[in-house]
Parts: sequence; structure tokens; C-alpha cells
Amino acid sequence: MARKLSEIDLRKVGVYLVGNRSEYEHIFKDSLWILLGIACAAFGLEGFIVPNGLLDGGVTGVSLIMAKLTPLNVPFYIFVLNLPFIFLGFRQVSKIFAVKTFVAIIVLSAVLLVLQTMHVPRITDDKLLIAVFGGFFLGAGIGFAMRGGCVIDGTEVLALYMTRKLSMQVGEIILLINVLIFLIAASLFGIEMALYSILTYMAASKTVDYITNGIEEYTGVIIISPEHEKIRKEIISQLGRGVTIYNGKRGLRGKKALESGLNDRDILFTVVTKLELTRLRNIVDEIDDSCFMTTHAMTGVKGGMIKQRKLH
Repeated sequence: MARKLSEIDLRKVGVYLVGNRSEYEHIFKDSLWILLGIACAAFGLEGFIVPNGLLDGGVTGVSLIMAKLTPLNVPFYIFVLNLPFIFLGFRQVSKIFAVKTFVAIIVLSAVLLVLQTMHVPRITDDKLLIAVFGGFFLGAGIGFAMRGGCVIDGTEVLALYMTRKLSMQVGEIILLINVLIFLIAASLFGIEMALYSILTYMAASKTVDYITNGIEEYTGVIIISPEHEKIRKEIISQLGRGVTIYNGKRGLRGKKALESGLNDRDILFTVVTKLELTRLRNIVDEIDDSCFMTTHAMTGVKGGMIKQRKLH
């Protein structure tokens, strides 16, 4: 039997609709990133890498090697060789990640297959341009797919799994895998081709970093100075950056320790872009050129006075 909705019921419906709309927007945004990634990766592979016989690292590199050694094509190997890593992704990451990755790899394989049947003409025969731009578009494809919450190359998933079995970092495992791939490539197809393939991999790797971390990389800065209050005010007024203050103590040795003791000292911490780092150093030098300052690269910066990147 129908009944009249109360104000509370209407609010519940509104929250439900808003929540669903937000979820749909998130799915739509992720889908766009993945489709853009597939388009870039397919263009990099079929427009540059595959027609000219170059290789890349990871599962894609193994697929390219297998396609050279057997009558089967690259799309087949990209699909088949990534299947075990999709299963690993289901166990190690999440079900959603595995489903997204499975669909993305199917679509990528299908697009590559279509492009091969169309016999797309070579864009250039210059090996340097092929290596750089092939790696750039392939890396952009991988990066955009990661922005959408999946991968189109299962190497990262394998490395994540192996870190739980070995006392190594993800980056170290990926490096070892790719070194092995390029050594095999050098022994099978010659050193020159392997060197160009390494250049392709480097271009792809750097592009992935830019796409996933953002072009505007952030740097964390720690400043220890008796003039910390002046430095803090100038950072806020000139750079518009927030500053976190830690309370610390001086830990001197020898006679200075006996004379000074363990004096309290405020420690400043701020996050700036690489373009702002020089301005920050100039500000600090004008106030206290003998202060102690350290810098370190940061990823995944969010919140505070850090503006959300447009690509996020």
C-alpha cells in the first residue's frame, strides 16, 4: 500500500541518489582513464614498437619476444600472459582491481588485433624516435590505466606478490625482471636492438611516473634553525605553504654538549614543489644561512594546503 513520504524519507532518498550519483561519477571517471590508457598503449605498440621490432619491459616485453619467436601475435600473448597476474591481483589487491584489469586487457588485446588487421603504416623509421615516442605512449597508457584503478601490464602485481616472499622492494624486483628480459633480448636479437628497447623502457617508465605522481612533484623540507619563527612566517607569506612544527632537542657532543645542554629547538617541516624549492632556499639563506636543512622527494601528497592535482 502506498503511503506519503515524510521529510525524513525524502532526505534518505536524496542521500541515496547523491551517493549513487557520486559512485556513478567515480565509475565513469575511472572508465575514461582506462579507455584513454588503452588508446595510448595501443598507439604506442602498433604505431611504433611492434612494426619496428623493438621491445619493452615487463609482461609486454615478454609478449613481444614470444610473438617474434612464434607464429602467434602480440595481442594473444598480452592476454594470455596477463591472466595469472589478474588472479594474483584478485588475491593481493581487490576484486574490483582484478575485474577492471581483466576487462582492460581484453579491450587492449582486441584493439591491437583490429589495428593489426588494418595494417597501420609506420609513422617513422628512425629508431631513436621509435624508442622514445613508443615508450612515451606505452608509458602514458600504463599510467592512465593505473589512474583508473587497474593495470595493463601485470609486472607490478607479480612484484607485489614477490615482496611478501622475498626481502626486496617492488622497484628492485621489477628492475631484476626487466634486466633478465633485456639480457634474453640481447642474446636472441642482438645488442643494438636490446639497447633501443632499454631506451623504450626508460621512456615508458618515466612517463608512468609523471602520469601517476603528477608532473608537479612535491618535495618535503625539514629546517632546523634558531630563527625558525621568522622562517616560518616568510614561508607562509611568500610561498603560501603550510608549516608543521615539531619540538626537538639539540644533541651535541663534546664541550658544546656540556655548555649548551639539550636545548629545546623547534623543527619546521613543509612541502613545496620543485619549482618553489629554490625560492625556499633563498628565503632561508636570507634569514639564517647556517641553518640545517634537508630535502626529500615525496609521493602521494594530499590534504592541508596542497591543492588537488587536476589529473587526480
